[in-house]
Amino acid sequence: MSETVLPGQERFVAPLDETPLHETGTVDTSRPPESQWKEAWKQLRRNWIFWVSAVILAVVAFMVIAPGLITDIDPTRADLSRSLEGPSDGHVAGFNKQGYDVFSRTVYGARASVLVGFLCTLVVIVVGLVSGAVAGFYGGFTDTVISRLADIFFAIPLLLGALVGLSVINNLFPDRGYWAAIGAVVVALGAFGWPQMTRIARGAVLEVKNLEFIDAARAIGATPRRNLMRHVVPNSLAPVIVTGTISLGIYIVAEATLSFLGIGLPFGVVSWGNDISAAQIQVRSGQRMGVMFWPAGALAFTALGFILLGDAVSDALNPKRRSE
Repeated sequence: MSETVLPGQERFVAPLDETPLHETGTVDTSRPPESQWKEAWKQLRRNWIFWVSAVILAVVAFMVIAPGLITDIDPTRADLSRSLEGPSDGHVAGFNKQGYDVFSRTVYGARASVLVGFLCTLVVIVVGLVSGAVAGFYGGFTDTVISRLADIFFAIPLLLGALVGLSVINNLFPDRGYWAAIGAVVVALGAFGWPQMTRIARGAVLEVKNLEFIDAARAIGATPRRNLMRHVVPNSLAPVIVTGTISLGIYIVAEATLSFLGIGLPFGVVSWGNDISAAQIQVRSGQRMGVMFWPAGALAFTALGFILLGDAVSDALNPKRRSE
């Protein structure tokens, strides 16, 4: 039966050997599919925000790892005869009220401040990921208990809770060494920082556990525990990593805030928060405001680096944001 073609509706189909369209749908089956993390790394490399944050954090990391290569001045050596002295040869930022070299203390202060932020973020991620994954995957009574406990801690402001917690620790253990002082700040901030991570991890697990590949793994005999560890948690890490990256900068600022209030790290520990706290008198009196500018600028510089990195990682791990 012949097909009737109306005038103006004629169609022309080119021969297959004259067009390369048949090669468009060709898939190279010899190569394994790329993982989410490999695809995210490709996206990161094309994002200028990532490279800006990488440069910032590389400078901060160099200050933390090898401060002696930046300055050879002892940050704990005070010279009262040079109190509030301005910049001079070998001392680009001058001296503070106690006669300490401002630039040297800014460089060496990165170690304690960044270490507190890193350890605190690590504690929050571990506690939040474990509790959130268990609550979201098993549900029921377990989910209720963990969620309500997280709500109780979430209702307490981070800085206020850490302030009270550190006050108790300082009263119980007034004489603490370097690592004990850092550990106390990490515990105080981590105790009130994990609920947010728990909520994020729980939501991600609830979304992943109902996907088809989880049902397929269950159908071939995977136990709930194996499903949780091998399939659910690895595919729920993206929002946790993004939040953790941004939180690192937040916890560094939180440590500086606590030290500024005189409740964080002891004054003998060189940190940005302690130096900002010591310089507030000069700022109020209008003397040598640059004494506060250096540690405060380094603090803002570091926090900006982690915030930019978190934004770039979010774009790379979130396909919806990449398509916008």
